[in-house]
Amino acid sequence: MNTSIVPGQPATVSALANATGGIDAGNFVQPDIDQQLFSFNSDDTPLMNLMLRAKRVKVNSPEVDHFMIDEPKSTLTTTADITGGQAQVILPLSPGEANLPRQYTTLLVKGVDGYDADGRQTTPGKSLMVFVMGHDAATGCPIVRAVNGRKDSPDDEVSVMPSVSSGTKLVLLANSLYETQKEVDPDLIVPQPTRVYLQKRGMNQVVSDYFESQRKRTPFSKAIVAEQAIANFKVRGNRTLWAGRAGKFRVNVPNLGMQTVYSTEGIRWQFKRELQHSGRWTVEKIIALAKMFFTGEDVPKTALLLAGKDLLEQIQCVDFSRHPEIQISTKTNSIGWSVTNFHTVFGDIEIKREPTLDRLGWSHSGALIGEDRLVHYVYSAEHSFQDRMEGHEASRSGILIWDALALKGSCHIWIDGEGESGGDGNECLRLWDSDEAPEAVAGVIYYLVSDCCGISAGAASGTMWTYADGEWKEYAGEIRV
Repeated sequence: MNTSIVPGQPATVSALANATGGIDAGNFVQPDIDQQLFSFNSDDTPLMNLMLRAKRVKVNSPEVDHFMIDEPKSTLTTTADITGGQAQVILPLSPGEANLPRQYTTLLVKGVDGYDADGRQTTPGKSLMVFVMGHDAATGCPIVRAVNGRKDSPDDEVSVMPSVSSGTKLVLLANSLYETQKEVDPDLIVPQPTRVYLQKRGMNQVVSDYFESQRKRTPFSKAIVAEQAIANFKVRGNRTLWAGRAGKFRVNVPNLGMQTVYSTEGIRWQFKRELQHSGRWTVEKIIALAKMFFTGEDVPKTALLLAGKDLLEQIQCVDFSRHPEIQISTKTNSIGWSVTNFHTVFGDIEIKREPTLDRLGWSHSGALIGEDRLVHYVYSAEHSFQDRMEGHEASRSGILIWDALALKGSCHIWIDGEGESGGDGNECLRLWDSDEAPEAVAGVIYYLVSDCCGISAGAASGTMWTYADGEWKEYAGEIRV
């Protein structure tokens, strides 16, 4: 950079940015460290390489409010029975869902048949639809009327509600306005953010002048030392991306006073869905995993399973002879990795070993991740430096990075094979392959790989059930975040 560009100012990026009015500040230094320093040993740190390929978001603070879920809820669940025969009823919903359906919204009541145009005969398979009239002042729950309910006479202006049982799902549809209406309540979308800390990581390498002068006599060179240092920096950083815990504290730095240190939260603790697995893997279990991943509220484009060595071995040893429709192949994916690809009717699952999980003691576990559902927050672009050490005959070089990785969306599933729990409030999923009922544990959701008459006569393969309020209930809820 020529200092004559900004007379009397130092030749720095900040000075040039100020001289240009702040236009494109921070982009004068090309962040080429990604490709040059992180291109080797990529198979040893897959998660870090995923982060470098993820959506990059520059932020102005080491503390970021991260919104994991962007999509609004599409279904609601009744919390009590509704007695039929009334023109208007209060729709019993939880406090967190009561205000979501605004006035003039329509809702589809799943599992409850509506009536024909005369209101005399039910229409099997065609669901009841209700219309939100307003909200009850005492409970805050919506007041609804049936759109296609029962009528005593075809000329009746209003139809009556049929009975609706507790736990019924309601799908949020569009609002329906009267002929001269133009004003409606805005949609109530109040996402709950989580605070993400960006961690500043650095690597220094000090090479004395004497070592540099003697390198021809040693079996290794400065470049080899640097490569090993970078490899170690990557591996430790990859462990942090998996298992680090969020923290913020202050330390006293000589001559500089109090300084704040941030540590980032590993993605292991960011998962909202956990599949607690034990026993052998089967084709049915893998298909169930694909179904849970690809058919939720958040549908990703790809499914990448980063697996520990024992989980990888178990899946590779699955007997697929009875399922010729399941295609297994080895391919090079878009990242450039050689992966085992499982093709199912729901979507493809690419499986790759993640050595870091073995080092963390999670060799029986793995993470099913949507590659396009990751966010890379960057506070300070990664950069390298090299300078002379004052008072020493040596040179210092290093790398500085200030960033964090966060999961986006609700598709991601942590497969726990160690019998550990990842956090409070997470949905605990278990695969169940028996006609006998599993242990009745509140809060655990069982995905049935086969029919289970021990739970209920209607507990068919492919459905999910949970034990609540002293009885087994079919589960079709959304992910709680």
